[in-house]
Amino acid sequence: MSKAIQTMVEQISRVILGKDKEIRLALACFFARGHLLIEDFPGIGKTTLAKTLARCMGLDFQRMQFTSDLLPGDILGVSVFDRNTSGFSFHPGPIFTQIFLVDEINRATPKSQSALLEAMEEGQVTIEGQSRPLDTPFFVIATQNPLEQAGTFPLPESQMDRFLMRISLGYPDRKAEKRILKGEGSDRVMSELTCCMEKNNVVKIQDEVEQVHTSDHFLEYLQNILEFTRTAPEFEIGLSPRAGLALLRASKAWAYVMGRDYVIPEDLQEILPWAAGHRLRFSRVLNHQPGDQIIDQLMELFSRVRIPV
Repeated sequence: MSKAIQTMVEQISRVILGKDKEIRLALACFFARGHLLIEDFPGIGKTTLAKTLARCMGLDFQRMQFTSDLLPGDILGVSVFDRNTSGFSFHPGPIFTQIFLVDEINRATPKSQSALLEAMEEGQVTIEGQSRPLDTPFFVIATQNPLEQAGTFPLPESQMDRFLMRISLGYPDRKAEKRILKGEGSDRVMSELTCCMEKNNVVKIQDEVEQVHTSDHFLEYLQNILEFTRTAPEFEIGLSPRAGLALLRASKAWAYVMGRDYVIPEDLQEILPWAAGHRLRFSRVLNHQPGDQIIDQLMELFSRVRIPV
């Protein structure tokens, strides 16, 4: 791992206690030019993670609370008539930033959720027939409450597919929680964090991730994974070719975060549940399992896939 990334992990770990793997997954998602969905209960640290990432990278940050009465114009922006110029002037919405935190995305209606689709896929938004590019880099971190909670709207498959990874921070262990109760990992610690890299270096790392080497053997293993999800009875719908590209990008980014310029099968195994789980439609048996048990079963299922030699 490069010194800058190592420093970043150490700094974020001062605020998000006891979640080193989740921090590395979030960084891998960002450097792969993906978007991150964090599904968890309130108060776990989802918003804090997004703020800390933005602060360490020195990027612009905007946060927006999604509610059931939210309109697409509230997200994208609107044109307002200006009497002085006798014309309309565009007032950009909060999406015109570099790290955009969407709090409780599934509390907004599908109409408002869909306002993010073009931005997340193409890095631009079209408003009143005019395409407006977003800043680079552009990273969406969305938080989602469990669907059994009141007042939530499930995300459609097209929206879920825009997220490179879906992770869950989960409750801290006893040691980390004791440190939290003592006041460690507080807002004061976040205010003391320093920027670890410049914007140009962030983009440079994203370019370097694309150049991480993948062998033919690794690509065959990835194809075996894709084929397995399309034929195994545990899945109703398998992974698409676009999902395969997403897994490839995530594997490259994980290898880079771990300090290598080449990918090995273990990289794919590390990110697989987080990059594939939300893209699969499970059979009824798996659908009724808690989230942690689904992850465990996914790991067990994918362990059957042959690694080429």
